[in-house]
Amino acid sequence: MGKKTAFRWYFGGLASVVATCVTHPLDLIKVHLQTQHRANIGFTGTAMRVISFSGFMALYNGLSASLCRQLTYSVTRFAIYHSMRDHVIHNQKQHLYFYQKVYMAALGGVVGGFLGSPAEMVNVRMQNDMKIPVHLRRNYSHVLNGMTRIIQEEGFLTLFSGAPLASGRGALMTVAQASGYDQLKQLVLTLTSFSDSLSTHIIASFIAGLCATLLCQPLDVLKTRMMNTQDYDGIIHCISKTAKLGPLAFYKGTFPAAIRLIPHTILTFVFLEQLRLNYGISVKSDLGQD
Repeated sequence: MGKKTAFRWYFGGLASVVATCVTHPLDLIKVHLQTQHRANIGFTGTAMRVISFSGFMALYNGLSASLCRQLTYSVTRFAIYHSMRDHVIHNQKQHLYFYQKVYMAALGGVVGGFLGSPAEMVNVRMQNDMKIPVHLRRNYSHVLNGMTRIIQEEGFLTLFSGAPLASGRGALMTVAQASGYDQLKQLVLTLTSFSDSLSTHIIASFIAGLCATLLCQPLDVLKTRMMNTQDYDGIIHCISKTAKLGPLAFYKGTFPAAIRLIPHTILTFVFLEQLRLNYGISVKSDLGQD
């Protein structure tokens, strides 16, 4: 019977916060591309436009909301996934099948997506504020100011208007990232001579990030559109209006989404694994690497 280290419940959220500090400008550009209706401006053009109009630091608009989202969304989804997974592995002494990992990841993603939707709404609005006319800008100063004003001006339930899509996206994202990463890491360790090292973590997280981008992009586009405006009567209305722009509208901003999500996934799991290896919980296991 050997020893291994397990994740602490908050490691996933903490790793996501660090990754977000690096990749937030890419997320802001992605939101701008997803919400444009007429102008067809690419990734570089959007970045230069933001900088020229509002300065370099405008790329970090909404950072407080983005960090708040990670502290609700990612803390919850990773805590649920790792807690359930480790309970089965270490208490029942059995390996998990991939479908079990998918179920646990989906559950964590649904709950995390719901809890993180208020901060996500403020994040989307703060990032997109500079695009709208000055007299229509919301000018939220930080995430708590944004939430307070939404409650006062639009009602408490408005904070959760994009929750169904956020929960759905959270489920798909966590399946691709958490369970996908675990399975890919297991395959790399089983089929190659790689050890539980940085190179293994990067390979598995890169593929997981690519899968997450392709799987989540349609829901991400719909979620962003619903959170940015109250012009839609519901999810079906949002889907129908987006569909009128053509099928590719659901994949609008896929390139910047990949440019943001793949590095974010790599950084998250690299930091997560370093936290596990250096500060994780030491447990006994006779199962080997899962």
